[in-house]
Amino acid sequence: MRWTHYLAIGILSLSLAACTTSPTGRSQLTLVSDDQLNQMGAQAFEQYQQDLPAADAAAQRYAQCVANALVAQLPDSQRDQNWQIRVFESEQANAFALPGGYMGVNTGLLDVADNQDQLAAVVAHEIAHVLARHANERVSTETATKMGLSVLSSASGLQGAGGQQLMGALGLGAQYGILLPFSRSHESEADVIGLQLMADAGFDPRASLALWENMSAASGGQPPAWMSTHPSHGQRIGGLQAQMDSALARYQQAGQHPNCPRP
Repeated sequence: MRWTHYLAIGILSLSLAACTTSPTGRSQLTLVSDDQLNQMGAQAFEQYQQDLPAADAAAQRYAQCVANALVAQLPDSQRDQNWQIRVFESEQANAFALPGGYMGVNTGLLDVADNQDQLAAVVAHEIAHVLARHANERVSTETATKMGLSVLSSASGLQGAGGQQLMGALGLGAQYGILLPFSRSHESEADVIGLQLMADAGFDPRASLALWENMSAASGGQPPAWMSTHPSHGQRIGGLQAQMDSALARYQQAGQHPNCPRP
C-alpha cells in the first residue's frame, strides 16, 4: 500500500499549492483549471436550453438589463468574461450561474421578485458564486476528500467515469444538469458579495430583504427542496441585515439607479 502513502503526499502537496483566497478573504482549495470548469458550464447551459423553453422576449430584455447593470460593475478581468443570461419557462422559483458566466432565471422567480431591485439581488448573488469560484472549490474539496486526483488527470475531457464524477461534484448531474446546492458557507458568502455588487450597480440593497420575505411566503416559511442545504430564510435575512449599513453606503455612493422595465 506504499502507493497510497505517496498519493496522499501528492494530494497534500497539490492542496497546499492550490490554496487561493475568496473575495471575502476566505482560504479556498481550487485544484481544477478554470478552462475545464468553463467547458463544463457551457455544456450544462446548452443542455438546460435544450430541455426548457425560453421565455418571451420581454422577460429576456428585463433580465438582460439587470444583468448588464451588474456586470458593468465588475473589474475588467471579470467583466470581459462571456456573461450571458437566459430566462426559462418554469414555475420553479430558481436561478443559477455557472462557471464561464452562463446565467439562467426561471419565470417562477420573476413571479416572486416584485421589481428590478429584487431580481438584481438574485442575479448578483448568482454572479457572486462565479466570482468566488465556489464551483471550483466544491469540485476540488470533494476530489481531494476522495483522494481522487487521479480522476483529474484522466478526465481531460468530459467523457467516461472521471468526467461524470467531476460533473457530479460540480452539481451538473442534478436536474437538467445544473445545480446541487452550494454549502451554507458558500451561500452566505455569495449573499455578502452579491449585496455589495447590487448596491454598486445602483440597485437598492434593501430589496434583498423583501425578496427573501417573498421567498419565505411563497414556500410556506420553508426553503424549497432545491435549497435544502441553504441557510434558513431567517438566517439569510439576519445575515443580510448585518451587512446592510455598509451596502446602503455603497448604494448612496453609486449615485445611479438602472431603469429595467418589468414585463
